[in-house]
Amino acid sequence: MEGHKSLRAYCLAYDLAMEVFRISRSFPNEEKYSLTDQIRRSSRSIAANIAEGYRKRQYTKMFASKLADADGEVAETQVWLDIARDCDYIPKSTHESMTQQYQMLGAMLGKMMREPEKFLPRGL
Repeated sequence: MEGHKSLRAYCLAYDLAMEVFRISRSFPNEEKYSLTDQIRRSSRSIAANIAEGYRKRQYTKMFASKLADADGEVAETQVWLDIARDCDYIPKSTHESMTQQYQMLGAMLGKMMREPEKFLPRGL
């Protein structure tokens, strides 16, 4: 594996986006254009921002900015998970597990933002 796919944060973000997709398939039909769409978009955006940032990593400020965007999407996804729990669309155990994983992802992104130079392409 090379590129952004070798990043632990990307792999976790991608796996979580797929889990969000799986659980949101059971959301009620009336949520199709609201909660279902929003939670899928925000969860997918995390991995996409990490990948895009990785391609711009030779510019550490741009890299950190894309990681900050990804971290913002983490927070948004957590809000949608809270709403899904409180609407009884997902069990509390699923909410707790996913919230913990998103918190871990946020911590990974925070560390990457604090140390963007560690991700510079070779030769720079």
